[in-house]
Amino acid sequence: MQAMALYRLSGTRTTWINVIHPTPQDIDALRRMYPYFHPLNLEDTLSPIERPKIDDGDDYLFVVMHFPLWDAAHRLTRQSEVDFFVGRGFVITLHDGALKPLRDLYDACQSQESDLKKLLDGSASHSFYAILDKLIDYCFPIMRKVDGNIRAIEERIFTDEDKALIRDIAIVRRDIISLRRIIRQQVPIMENLERIERPIIQEDLDEYFGDIVDHVHTLRDIVDEDFEIIVGLSDTADTLINHRLNGVIRVLTVISVIILPLTLVSGIYGMNVSLPLDDHPDAYLVVLGLMVVLAVSLLVYFKRRKWL
Repeated sequence: MQAMALYRLSGTRTTWINVIHPTPQDIDALRRMYPYFHPLNLEDTLSPIERPKIDDGDDYLFVVMHFPLWDAAHRLTRQSEVDFFVGRGFVITLHDGALKPLRDLYDACQSQESDLKKLLDGSASHSFYAILDKLIDYCFPIMRKVDGNIRAIEERIFTDEDKALIRDIAIVRRDIISLRRIIRQQVPIMENLERIERPIIQEDLDEYFGDIVDHVHTLRDIVDEDFEIIVGLSDTADTLINHRLNGVIRVLTVISVIILPLTLVSGIYGMNVSLPLDDHPDAYLVVLGLMVVLAVSLLVYFKRRKWL
């Protein structure tokens, strides 16, 4: 059944109401259906929340969580908010419809009777766990994509593509920072769901939520490790670029030092005064030979000092 952007699926024990792009009209409909929902919780569903949170009502549980969503246009992982209302016999999800696992789960329950029974024939708390599990599992392919990007940078780190390499490192580093912020904010929410007993969650689901907590901890460890790796690669790239730049500066400095005495000699013999060898028929060749000897002597000296 559809009312505005509000969709409903029902099992024997639990109803799942899925609200996509919630509007004030949708929230008013929820307020009429569940008059005991706190107005502030309903208001939160219409405004973006910077950090996830969990509120305990007398007859329901309100949870706000963020999940990673890949933005291909900007090559950046952005956060997608999902709001949950969990009570006796119902689970309500409010989101923007961008998260593929949530869309796929709803479509599967809508088209397959077996998936519907598996999700909604148990308690609402079990349905809530199953939805969360799908969303958390969706994070692992994103982490594998980040690992692939890091490996690609590692293979190019010793090439001469300085400009492109620095750009790609900056893009991946920005993506990891965004992903890290999203993942780390979910940890206290999951730990709270596992640790604190609530009357709404009547069944013994500690082990189930504990499994999700383990997954979130694994994701946090992976993204922290990726952050350390990309920082190390960034430092390595900076060192290599500085080394190449120092090599160029060293060569230019040597050339300048070699040219300096040659410029001095040519400047002296360019003056309109009496100088040695003025009357010598091969004065030009002698002076030119002197300049060549000076240049070669300096090159040999620099080479022995290992400045070249």
